Amino acid sequence: MDKKQIENRLGSIKRIVPAICIAGIVYFVARSIEPKRVEIDGGYRVVMGTFARVVAVAGNGRTARRCIEAGFGELEWIDDLMSDYKDDSELSRVNRQAYEQAVPVSSELFEVLERSLDFSRETEGAFDITVGPLVDLWRAAGERGEAPSEGEKAEAEARVGYEKLILDANALTVRFKVEEMRIDLGGIAKGYAIDRAVEAMRAQGASGGMVDVGGDMRFFGRPTEKEEWMIGLQDPSKAGEDTTGEMTEIGGAGVRAGAPLMVLKLGDSAVATSGDYRRFVRVGGKRYGHIIDTKKGQGADKLSSVTIIAPTAMEADALATAVSVLGAEKGLALIEKKEGVEAILISAEGKVENSSGAVGYIED
Repeated sequence: MDKKQIENRLGSIKRIVPAICIAGIVYFVARSIEPKRVEIDGGYRVVMGTFARVVAVAGNGRTARRCIEAGFGELEWIDDLMSDYKDDSELSRVNRQAYEQAVPVSSELFEVLERSLDFSRETEGAFDITVGPLVDLWRAAGERGEAPSEGEKAEAEARVGYEKLILDANALTVRFKVEEMRIDLGGIAKGYAIDRAVEAMRAQGASGGMVDVGGDMRFFGRPTEKEEWMIGLQDPSKAGEDTTGEMTEIGGAGVRAGAPLMVLKLGDSAVATSGDYRRFVRVGGKRYGHIIDTKKGQGADKLSSVTIIAPTAMEADALATAVSVLGAEKGLALIEKKEGVEAILISAEGKVENSSGAVGYIED
């Protein structure tokens, strides 16, 4: 290499070095001004007859706390609309009056009823919000410790059936075809409330967060210390009867004793678990699950635990109920048809079966 070539090469290096330095400075400045993210846990409050928890991630503590209150406020409002335990709720008014006349309802309650019918048709009645008379029958059976007679079951079953529910989308009204029907939204209202809470948090400035109502959860954004939200799925065979939910966030407040059966890693998604090991009645020494199989007129007994991962909490909640009734074979067939939805099923014998994409959510 002659002298002129060496000088040209040195000149090129002199021009490149400042460019590299400037790029490094720009990268350093960009890293140093990355927006601050604060994560605040709102703790547990009793909502919808269970324990609820809201966690918010935002640019500052004040915004995060505002988001938490917005989330809890939405949960409480939906509970006031859709509880069948509160005599003054909109749902209770429907249950009292809808056989005698068409009852006007809010757009929120109508939306849940309309989506419920969609799920009922899709699952061929495995999910059915008109199950109220059978729920009442088995609740009374648990209190007196005696199983209902076949006659009592038949009488209750005659008042059950989603095809007996009449909705008018133009007038936003609800009507019952037969007397003494009763809507029970226990398999979908929590999910809907969680979705509404997430929307309220985002509207108040949350960049991420979690809403948990009795073990049904939805996540958005990401936590401050991890790239994904991590939750533990409990082993039904080791679950006590005094805990509050089926899943818990790993590393957060309220983590329950004992190692989970598996850990799930989640991003912008919802997860719900239904199982006969949590809520049930004992009649004559036998345990009956709280999820009613309307075709049998009693508690579903095909699966011990059903966990559904879905884009929304309402979808996860409703499908967890439906798959509990359908069982593993039909349930997995349903889930495989649905985009963005996965399932983890556990039989009474402890056998674990997954939908094809569920493995992507399970931590190694």
